[in-house]
Amino acid sequence: MRSPPLWKLVRAAAALTFIAAVALVHATARAEDRPSRILYLTHSAGYRHEVIPVSREILKRIGEQSPRFEVAATEDVSVFSPENLRRFGAVMFFTTGELPMNAAQKQALLDFVRRGGGFLGVHSATDTFYQWPEYGKLIGGYFDQHPWRETVRIDVADRSDPLVGFMGASISLSDEIYQIRDFDVGGSHVLLRLDPASVDLNRDNVHRHPYGWPLAWTRAYGNGRVFYTALGHEEGVWRDMRFRTLLHNAVLWAIGAPR
Repeated sequence: MRSPPLWKLVRAAAALTFIAAVALVHATARAEDRPSRILYLTHSAGYRHEVIPVSREILKRIGEQSPRFEVAATEDVSVFSPENLRRFGAVMFFTTGELPMNAAQKQALLDFVRRGGGFLGVHSATDTFYQWPEYGKLIGGYFDQHPWRETVRIDVADRSDPLVGFMGASISLSDEIYQIRDFDVGGSHVLLRLDPASVDLNRDNVHRHPYGWPLAWTRAYGNGRVFYTALGHEEGVWRDMRFRTLLHNAVLWAIGAPR
């Protein structure tokens, strides 16, 4: 059997190279074209946090900083459809309880993140969907009581990470401090953690875990980027420029935008 002429092999190789280049440019363009728009869900199916109205206002102000992003706040879970989610670069939850999302709406959320959409959770986002195991895989852990509501010291677990590197080695902050159970240690990159020396570990409902008390982390879910912080119960935290900078950095990271 005769081999194809050399000129045919060269032409075929050039064609494959061109196709690969077009695919790479198309994939890059899709990432860059992801909308700088955040869907902020504040539906409370359990405890409702008083700070939610303030959080909406402040998150919109955070989005007005440069680089900018838009915020669409809602309590309506019917917005979770594949068609509507295409309008957003990321979804953020400040929620509680078993949200009234049907199977199709849950699947739309998962598919959105798996295909490259961002997901961010604030404070009680880990106090949400205990009966939906896949949500636990998405966010990385669940709320496990809050024995402290006071000023604590928070260590920056990875000072090389640009999301939190601006904070230095540690910060002091007054907030309600969550503990986390079922934490996916291997699949999560811890950014902030409670310094246990700054609190009373002999209080009721203190739960010691080998991984300590993580207060912010990032993780992947399919092709999507996931960020969570347990902070944000107190209005003073939302007004703190360090927390606002953290959220600004996290949103831009989640949607793959330059900071």
